[in-house]
Amino acid sequence: MSAALHVAVLKGGLSTEREVSLNSGAACAQALRNAGFRVTEIDVGADLALRLSEVKPDVVFNALHGRFGEDGCVQGVLELMRIPYTHSGVRASAVAMDKPATKVVLAACGLPLAEGVATTAGEAAAGHLMAPPYVVKPTNEGSSVGVHIVRPGDNRYPQGLTEGWTADKPVLVERFIPGRELTVGVMHDRALAVTEILPATDFYDYEAKYAAGGSRHVVPAQLPEGVTEKAMALAVAAHRALGCRGVSRIDFRFDDASGELIVLEVNTQPGMTGTSLVPEQAAHCGMSFEALVTWMVEDASCDR
Repeated sequence: MSAALHVAVLKGGLSTEREVSLNSGAACAQALRNAGFRVTEIDVGADLALRLSEVKPDVVFNALHGRFGEDGCVQGVLELMRIPYTHSGVRASAVAMDKPATKVVLAACGLPLAEGVATTAGEAAAGHLMAPPYVVKPTNEGSSVGVHIVRPGDNRYPQGLTEGWTADKPVLVERFIPGRELTVGVMHDRALAVTEILPATDFYDYEAKYAAGGSRHVVPAQLPEGVTEKAMALAVAAHRALGCRGVSRIDFRFDDASGELIVLEVNTQPGMTGTSLVPEQAAHCGMSFEALVTWMVEDASCDR
C-alpha cells in the first residue's frame, strides 16, 4: 500500500473504555501522519456509517476499545461497507470479547486456563460459587473494568460490587491465579516479547493500567528457563485459535511456586499509545511506533 492512502482512525466510541480509546486514536493518528498518510480522525457514534460515507477512506485504523468497537459490531459495519480495517475480523472480535466463549475455544485447543463458571451477578452475589480466592469479572468488558477479587475470609460478594449491575448481568467467576502478570504481543503469527507488569497495587486494575505511575513494565520479563518460550508459543496458539489477524495481545499469570502458566484473555484491540504494551514490545524488537502502525495499515483487510 502507498503511504498516500487516506486512513480514517476510529477512536472514542460508546464503551466504558472511551477515554483509553481517545488516547490510542490520537497517538496512532499522529504516528500515521508522521509516516506520510492522509488521516481523518472520527470520534465514533451511532452515525459511523454516514461519517465513513462522507470521509471515504481507503483504510480504517480501528483504535476503539471495549463494546461496540472491539466486539465485532464495528467490524460488521466495515465488512458491509467493504472498507479494509486493522485488527481482527467479526468472528474473532466477537469471540474474544466474550470471555466464556474464549475459554471454550482455547480449552478445545488444549491451552492452560483457570477453572471458572459463567453465571450472573445475582447468582454470584448470593454466595460463593467456588472456594476463595477467586475473581469475578463481567463477561464482555476490557481494561479490568468491573473486575473484583474475592479473598479468603470474605463472607460474600464484596459490598458495592453489584452497584449499577442488574441481577441478570453475565459474569465469569474464575479461580484466582497467584503470581506474576505477563503479556505477549502478537503480530500476525509472530510473538514479539514477554512483558512483566508490576502494578503499584496488588491488582492490575483500571487505575494501575492507565494512571501515571500505576504500573511498571519489564521487557523482556526475567523468567525461569523455558517460560519465555512457552508464553510466546501459547500466545501465538491463542491468536490462531480465535482466528485473530493483525496485532493482538495475550495476557497470562505465572506462578513461580508451582510453575503454572495460565492464559487469562486475548485482547484483539490492545492499547496503542507510544508507551502501551504492544508498542513497547515492538520497540524492543527494533520497530518504531510509526513502523508498527504503518504495518497495521498495510495488513488491513476485510474478512470476505
